[in-house]
Amino acid sequence: MKLFNQTFQNLEQSLHYASKKNSVISNNLANVDTPNYKAQKVTFKSMLEGELQLHVTEDKHIRSNGIHTPYKVMNQNHTSYNHSGNNVDVDKEMAELAKNQIYYRGAVDRLNGKFGLLNTVIRGGK
Repeated sequence: MKLFNQTFQNLEQSLHYASKKNSVISNNLANVDTPNYKAQKVTFKSMLEGELQLHVTEDKHIRSNGIHTPYKVMNQNHTSYNHSGNNVDVDKEMAELAKNQIYYRGAVDRLNGKFGLLNTVIRGGK
């Protein structure tokens, strides 16, 4: 019997994704004046590589080993916005940061709701 279902794992991965994205955006903003710095972006691997998750429905199926991260950090080498070779767009990064904060708070709120539901069940509906 599993105490936590797939929803908890998905929410955990969502929080990892949002944390990584926040770190990458912060790094981009910190290097806005660094010559030849190329901005990084967090993207979903499945969208880039056509990766499929392994679904185990029988004991003979191959199991995934290790922690699967559905995202990947990529350099954006194809652009340059100023004469120093830097391609960090502050306005774009700030907009992405705001979107990411909303995404993170939504995942945290959903996780809190799940734990609140478990708490209610443990207390017997009280």
